[in-house]
Amino acid sequence: MKQLIRVFMVIIMIALALQYTAHRLNSTKGSASGNTLTIYNWGDYIDPALIKKFEKETGIHVIYQTFDSNEAMMTKISQGGTTFDVAVPSEYAVDKMKKEHLLIPIDHKKLSNLKYIDSRFMNLSFDPHNKYSVPYFWGTVGIVYNSSMLHGKKITGWNDLWDKDLKNEILLVDGAREEIGMSLNSLHYSLNDTNEKHLEQAKVKLDRLTPNVKAIVGDEIKMLLANEEAAIGVVWSGDAAEIMSENDKLNYVVPKEGSNLWFDNIVIPKTAKNVEGAHKFINFMLDPKNAAQNAEYVGYSTPNKKALTYLPTSISEDKRFYPDSSMTKKLEVYKNLGKKNLARYNELFLEFKMHKQ
Repeated sequence: MKQLIRVFMVIIMIALALQYTAHRLNSTKGSASGNTLTIYNWGDYIDPALIKKFEKETGIHVIYQTFDSNEAMMTKISQGGTTFDVAVPSEYAVDKMKKEHLLIPIDHKKLSNLKYIDSRFMNLSFDPHNKYSVPYFWGTVGIVYNSSMLHGKKITGWNDLWDKDLKNEILLVDGAREEIGMSLNSLHYSLNDTNEKHLEQAKVKLDRLTPNVKAIVGDEIKMLLANEEAAIGVVWSGDAAEIMSENDKLNYVVPKEGSNLWFDNIVIPKTAKNVEGAHKFINFMLDPKNAAQNAEYVGYSTPNKKALTYLPTSISEDKRFYPDSSMTKKLEVYKNLGKKNLARYNELFLEFKMHKQ
């Protein structure tokens, strides 16, 4: 009997110990979130030195995870299995996430540095009054070209790409919005056009570009252009800056007919556990000196007007990457077209790729 009592007492003590441990873990979970911040961003899209600086200044430990597409990011956040305190979606993704209730409103009172963002980049259609997002980087879709490979020929707009002398000289990024949008712009239509007649015209014109298209590619477009495997590429402005740094024969132009003005933005997903820390991080990245350091590291354009004063003039005064207001008026932000219209864009682009083959 005594042995049974001793065994029973041991079992009770073990149960109490487990209960105490569980209580301690639960009681510290909330405070742990206050000391940890999980950031979900594109790959190589922040200066690592800034993460270390933020950790040192705030005492908050940063966990940095990356994604390679807006769709992958949205899927993971909507599933809700992983805690993300900060994410960096593109403009159309912000609109979609907002409609699907995947975002927490941002408290502007906690962002003392928000005043430094250029007013041109605030209160845009995808997020009126910036209720859910703050601009992180911006840029354009345009044309990189190697004038030495084109015998001195200059490229100024989309319609130049249909020149018969450019046979097998063009690389295109593998994106329906970019390429259908390019063709729409060349016809002086909106790159968000959903008029079926206009879309068919854009597809027919894109098919006529086929003899000039060497390939439709992904990230390798940067290496191919830098190595002079082709004379022309349709690329994003940040990629253009990187390519040009590797080959000084290359130039970049924002097409005169107009193009895409894109934004990547900082948001707080519904999965956030450290909302206070998220606001601290956003305000930290809005600091002009930090924004300038980040822009110089990443190579994309900062929307932080004050940050421009801390950048070398060779960067801040380069109108290819910081176009003036007369050019930005010709640029359009991608709108969330909805599933039906987006599927139509993808269908037309797939038909073009098959035509290319």
